[in-house]
Amino acid sequence: MSRRAVLWIAFAVVHLGVAWLGFLLPNQPMGDVYNVYEPWSRQVLSGGGMVGITEEWVYPQLAIIPMILAHAFSWIAGYIVGWAILVTLVDAVAFAVLVGSARSVGRTTAAWFWLSFIALLGPVGLYRLDGFTVPLVLVACLWLVGRPWAASVLLAVATWMKVWPAAVLLAAVVAVRRRGALLGGAVVISALTFAAIVLAGGGQYAFGFLTEQSDRGLQVEAVVSAPYLWGALQGLEGFWVYWDSGIVTFQVTGTDIDPVIAAMTPILIVAMAAVGLLGAWAAARGARFVSLFPPLSLALVTGLIVINKVGSPQYLCWLIPPIALGLVLDRRRWALPATVALAAALLTQLVYPLLYNGILYPALLPVVILTLRNAILVAIFVWMLVRLVRLVRAPAPRVVGAHVLVR
Repeated sequence: MSRRAVLWIAFAVVHLGVAWLGFLLPNQPMGDVYNVYEPWSRQVLSGGGMVGITEEWVYPQLAIIPMILAHAFSWIAGYIVGWAILVTLVDAVAFAVLVGSARSVGRTTAAWFWLSFIALLGPVGLYRLDGFTVPLVLVACLWLVGRPWAASVLLAVATWMKVWPAAVLLAAVVAVRRRGALLGGAVVISALTFAAIVLAGGGQYAFGFLTEQSDRGLQVEAVVSAPYLWGALQGLEGFWVYWDSGIVTFQVTGTDIDPVIAAMTPILIVAMAAVGLLGAWAAARGARFVSLFPPLSLALVTGLIVINKVGSPQYLCWLIPPIALGLVLDRRRWALPATVALAAALLTQLVYPLLYNGILYPALLPVVILTLRNAILVAIFVWMLVRLVRLVRAPAPRVVGAHVLVR
């Protein structure tokens, strides 16, 4: 049996297995699909108004597209299965682009990493909007150098579904020489999307997804929530986990938490800008795409997770495209980060959905596992920053005629 055939069999087994686990595991790992995606999309299809157009929404407006597309497969066994089929099909397209003829060891290694990550993260990575955007971003990463316009369009579309691909787009603009093409595609898609929103009468809600996120409290799984979660575990007065019905998530509270809530969004913006500037400095000193883009994109994506008021378990799948591309370009250098990321994915599934009750009603083992998972994410973020600093400090190349020398 060929290497390519084995990969595709593994693809089918992993997706079927993870989809099936969604029906077996506790704590509603498919909850967003039937609690919010299906009602939102049915509301649109029935003419009852469109979230993001007739009312403020937590997601960018194009997020409604996959939610509606899932209905095309709902006749098979309902909307939940329809969503799983949709995400699997999009994954299959990206998997085909990644694997190709399966002759490249780097590409097959990246494919095995992706499948392993899906299996270890579990159903939350499949039954969330993030699972739809990951394959779009992965294909965009593979096309950045050869097809920058197409890559830019994919990243812009994905960003108008979930904000996180903007971090990958920023890294691409810094690391890829054909910046005009990257910016051009993103500007065209964003302009068309904004125009459609305004024409549909939703201009006042065009950027509502930004204000919805900035006004929320600290989600229980977020890195910054750790002191409050540990306080709740120890039974400290004023520390507990509570349900926020407006955001539809569990959050933490504790002594003097309001200044922390207010500071997190500005800190995140400043931190992301600083990482982008560090990458730009490395690019100005002559860092090549193969050495700059993977750590820069992973630093930005991981930073969005660790310096954030939100820490949803599905955010872990954001790590897939930067690491997969790193494995394609230099599998030996990226083998250890990939292994560490897989460990974080496994710990995430242990936290949610398996031990989640021990987070909502804090118990020692689940809180320790979540803290360890968050520590790993912080370590990856710092690790990538160190790689970027090394690129900045590396001797700049000096061009003499047709030759590139190093001072």
